[in-house]
Amino acid sequence: MRKRSSSLPSADDPYYDVITTPLGSFYLVFSGNALIRVERARPSCRRGESPPETRREFTGYFDGDVRRFTFPMRFVSGTPFEQSVWSSLLRIPYGETRSYKWLAEVVGRPKAVRAVGGALHRNPLPIIYPCHRVIGADGALAGYSFGTDMKRRLLDMEYYFSLDRQA
Repeated sequence: MRKRSSSLPSADDPYYDVITTPLGSFYLVFSGNALIRVERARPSCRRGESPPETRREFTGYFDGDVRRFTFPMRFVSGTPFEQSVWSSLLRIPYGETRSYKWLAEVVGRPKAVRAVGGALHRNPLPIIYPCHRVIGADGALAGYSFGTDMKRRLLDMEYYFSLDRQA
């Protein structure tokens, strides 16, 4: 078996790095230099180092300085419908919320509210693709893959950073 001469991982060799934030630690999983998952539990792949721009933007988000992520990322899972739902999350402005019904209408499936909820639960890139900004039509937080407490904290953080920018 030949050793790789480059220190960069290959696309088929996923690795993770840990980012510590005011809301706890997040595990960022990469394939090559593209972020492919954000998790709360330590993944089973090897440990590596985040690309500097990913670390800078992710940390900047929790400092209130980053509103949209630009580092390389990609979906390596999900059906076309799920990926459509996840991509549509980027239409929700920072510091604002939308309903599951709104999101179902955006993806062209107005009666698929429950399916949209299921897709959000399987979002591999929460925070980056902001499923925490989707709430029930009655304002209820409903579910979130990282828990409703984390959803509330993310929404509160974005709301207060939005107020700070307006002042």
